[in-house]
Amino acid sequence: MDSNPIFLCCNFCNLQSIMSKLSRRKFIFTAGVATAGTVLIHGCTASKETAEGTAESTAPATESTAQPVANLSPEETPEVTTAKLGFIALTDAAPLVIAQEKGLFAKYGMSGVEVLKQASWPVTRDNIELGSAGDGIDGAHILSPMPYLMTLGKITKQPVPMYILARLNTNGQAISVSEDYLETKVGIDSSKMKDVFAKAKAEDKELNAAVTFPGGTHDLWMRYWLAAGGVDPENDISVIPVPPPQMVANMKIGAMETFCVGEPWNAQLVNQKQGYTALVTGEIWKNHPEKALAMRADWVDKNPKAARALTKAVLEAQQWCDKPENKQEMCELVSQDKWFKVPVEDIIGRLQGTIDYGDGRPVAENPDISMKFWKDNASYPYKSHDLWFVTEDIRWGYIPADTDAKALVDKVNRSDIWKEAAKAIKVPDAEIPTSDSRGIETFFDGVKFDPENPQAYLDGLKIKKA
Repeated sequence: MDSNPIFLCCNFCNLQSIMSKLSRRKFIFTAGVATAGTVLIHGCTASKETAEGTAESTAPATESTAQPVANLSPEETPEVTTAKLGFIALTDAAPLVIAQEKGLFAKYGMSGVEVLKQASWPVTRDNIELGSAGDGIDGAHILSPMPYLMTLGKITKQPVPMYILARLNTNGQAISVSEDYLETKVGIDSSKMKDVFAKAKAEDKELNAAVTFPGGTHDLWMRYWLAAGGVDPENDISVIPVPPPQMVANMKIGAMETFCVGEPWNAQLVNQKQGYTALVTGEIWKNHPEKALAMRADWVDKNPKAARALTKAVLEAQQWCDKPENKQEMCELVSQDKWFKVPVEDIIGRLQGTIDYGDGRPVAENPDISMKFWKDNASYPYKSHDLWFVTEDIRWGYIPADTDAKALVDKVNRSDIWKEAAKAIKVPDAEIPTSDSRGIETFFDGVKFDPENPQAYLDGLKIKKA
């Protein structure tokens, strides 16, 4: 589907046009890589390379950390014991890391699971399209909108039907701003940047807002924040894709004004005094959905018991991750070179709800809008949330306006598998939602999204492409 705009912008030849916008100082920079051309090839080809440029796989847990293998009945024994799962070095990948480190995949019969570091979301996409049979992966820690874009074939060479098995987390992302704009003290209200950007554009300066993938969660948080303050992300600033582990390095060289990414990269930016946090995304929408565990639909259809086993392991890992007494150990595990290669201190604070904005504001203690893996139904894949993602992707032209959004969500979102897995691991009934809708959602600017009438929400937005 070479004519697709999202697919084009994630391939090297067409990213040259994006690179031309980055001439102010330097092209997009990656630590350890000499040229931007290498970065773009590295970030957009079908490779399983890590951010450091080497293939990396992780073996199942050692005997010392492994959980006892569950006594599986024939009905529960998976059809296969292997699966290849991708992850990006972001704190919200922790459930996959912990499921591997603690032997939870093996506990439920999936002893041959590999958890493979991916260099970027385009690499994740390409490897899922290949599938493990093509030396790719079967599923991944992924931006929640991506399975919908892949199912429609909007970011792949052809449609790649996907299933969402679980939400991996809520909250835990942030929008950061360059130290060049420290005096502006911009926070949740982006309108302060409107005149700043207008003046810069009048002086013929390139302005860039970095996100991790077109149509993904970070793109949508960035666009929502800008548009709510009257800044048009289609005209007032260029929204460009940059892999998460490369955000801080790019901010250091002045390649962007602002970026939206998951932790630990926002905290690292503050710790290195290269910029500040304007807001954490829980301030835009409290307990918003974020990453998902998604698998190729054909893999799940062929291996339904294995899919449930993977889901059981991830749900148990999410429960473990959310216990306060486990957070230090979790950060120590994920910080290892084979996983995130990030100092523990860049992870632990914001995970516990301690937010140093880095702009002179008092350090905030707000665990209620920090990353959640299980609490407040964080793991449950509400269809109403996916309907918002699809609606926003329609808003910005990533998905056609005539798409039957509800039918698409019903096709991709497998909350039924989540419920089966939750009951199998004896999750209390009180922690299993009875509805696929969390109801009307309210954003920081007072805008409401009613999943019963997404068109009314879309019609009420002032700045939009569709």
